[in-house]
Amino acid sequence: MKKFLVVLFTIISFTSFSQIFNPVSWEFSQEKISETEVELTFKASIDEPWHMYSQYVSDEMLATKFTFIYKGDTIVSKLKEPKPSEEYDETSDIMLLYFSKEVIFTQQLGINSVNNIEISGYVDFIVCDNGSCLPPDYSEFSFTIKGVENVVEGKEALILVSDTIETKSETKDESSKKGMWGLFFIAFFSGFAALLTPCVFPMIPMTVSFFTKQSKTRAKGITNAIIFGFSIIIIYVGLGYGVSAIFGADAMNQLATNIYFNIAFFVLLILFAASFLGAFEITLPSSWANKSDKAADRGGLVGIFFMALTLAIVSFSCTGPIVGTLLVDAAKGGFMGPIIGMLGFSLAIALPFTLFAAFPGWLNSLPQSGGWLNTIKVSLGFLELALAFKFLSNADLVMDTHYLEREMFIAIWIMIFSLFTMYLLGFLKFSHDSDLKYISVSRLSVAIFTGTLTIYMIPGLWGAPLKLIAAFPPPLEYSESPYGVGNRLGGSAVEHVEGQHLGPQGIMAFNDYDLGLAYAKEVGKAVVIDFTGKACVNCREMEQSVWSNSVIKEILKNDVILISLYVDLKTKLPKEKQYETTLADKTKKVRTIGDQWMVLQANTYGTNSQPYYVFLNHEEEMLIENANYQDYGTVDLFKDWLNRGLEEFSK
Repeated sequence: MKKFLVVLFTIISFTSFSQIFNPVSWEFSQEKISETEVELTFKASIDEPWHMYSQYVSDEMLATKFTFIYKGDTIVSKLKEPKPSEEYDETSDIMLLYFSKEVIFTQQLGINSVNNIEISGYVDFIVCDNGSCLPPDYSEFSFTIKGVENVVEGKEALILVSDTIETKSETKDESSKKGMWGLFFIAFFSGFAALLTPCVFPMIPMTVSFFTKQSKTRAKGITNAIIFGFSIIIIYVGLGYGVSAIFGADAMNQLATNIYFNIAFFVLLILFAASFLGAFEITLPSSWANKSDKAADRGGLVGIFFMALTLAIVSFSCTGPIVGTLLVDAAKGGFMGPIIGMLGFSLAIALPFTLFAAFPGWLNSLPQSGGWLNTIKVSLGFLELALAFKFLSNADLVMDTHYLEREMFIAIWIMIFSLFTMYLLGFLKFSHDSDLKYISVSRLSVAIFTGTLTIYMIPGLWGAPLKLIAAFPPPLEYSESPYGVGNRLGGSAVEHVEGQHLGPQGIMAFNDYDLGLAYAKEVGKAVVIDFTGKACVNCREMEQSVWSNSVIKEILKNDVILISLYVDLKTKLPKEKQYETTLADKTKKVRTIGDQWMVLQANTYGTNSQPYYVFLNHEEEMLIENANYQDYGTVDLFKDWLNRGLEEFSK
């Protein structure tokens, strides 16, 4: 009787949980708004209680993306969208921007062709409700746009109207504001660091003396110095605007996850670091400085501006690497990022020239130029070198190649900061360093900090979380030795099996179904399949609020074999393993590992929502009803589910 009730409950639960969800339907249309302009409309109807995310949500994996295909070229564009709803998610620490029931996106096109224009593409999106998320989905579209009678020579046949592409959501994301202020202050302190380099610092007394001697009155000297300071700001902010204008807002927002950008930045920062460490100097052509210097002799406002430009060119060997690094990091802040970054940087450079011109007596309090300036330059070189590996790590994480895993990253940083500490203490010397007769208090203080940081990072090789620098190394689960070098946890050796990785809460999990099942048979344990997603908000909530319970964690670690299958993993399958299938009356192209797991879940268990948990025996039979977040998202319910599964397996 008891077995009958278990089977009956399993059937009822499977029927209620098992469903292929398809909550979004798309309608695509076009409307002529002028003789040469057409507006494309993308209308998404969303079933309740599901919601779809904005194009501007900070997590790129959640964001809705539109890709246009025209003459074989692909164009990723941000469309005009209405104001989304907001909800702060504590688990991921981001503001979720989403739409419910219905949302309409629009894109204006300028037409300059007599012939009809064919344009197609697709929209990528993710939907979630309060209990689960669905795998990434897409919908294809195509338009035939009629040509116009009158065309303008030399103009493109099809133009995506720029003000539509760059239209931002009306929502004011507070985290974005904080990010801009943070960027400004980082840039300001970077400018201050650049000021204390051998190329810039000696220019302060020289420039101030020039203004005070050449000006007939003190007031005129102060005025000229202020104009000089504003000229510096204009030059650097103009550089920031140029970077934004060339790359565009869309490209800026994609830098964080773009493989090629991150690899290029890694190479660039390595070159910058080598320059600061004395391998070579990065300089602009001397002819630029000569022409700018001649223009400065004209006097007046134009002469002062070119004097500021001459300073920027001459000091480029010191400021260039800092500016380059700053622009790389600021680019992630969208179109305004490089502009705000250069404003903060140039303000720090310009202020001393203006202040010392107003109060020339302060010049006497400035320290003399000397070897300490080169020490700052070399110190910046070590920091550039450490930062470079963060960008290489970003690329490795996106590609999921595991070449630069957590232990390797931490080992590299330990070596860099060890050498940095040795340099500050005088045990390491570069060719262009002056003799160090004694160690100053300030130099010793920095050495104590870098030495302490070095020692602090060492336990990270054995699995310590390293909270102070958590934003830099890869996450704990992205590890060569899941429990640290030597695979030791709590003093006992932990077996590392092929195909396993360190999952949430330090639980070992397989990421391949066949490997996990084979290992479960080998060790005689039950299987728990965890259908999850890297962009699944509810999956993270389940892992943090439920899996963190000591009893549940113990069961998942020791009593079952956990197989975590990520349905949104973008790793491409080999060509011979790619195929098409029908899913909920739609043709689904299985191109990635994530597609493969999503189809497995849908075809085997009749649902495509995550998180979704299945308890199996070695014959791949379900032992109890399957579990989801909505109905099993508490510690007591999930614990009971696991215990019942273990009880059935033991029979």
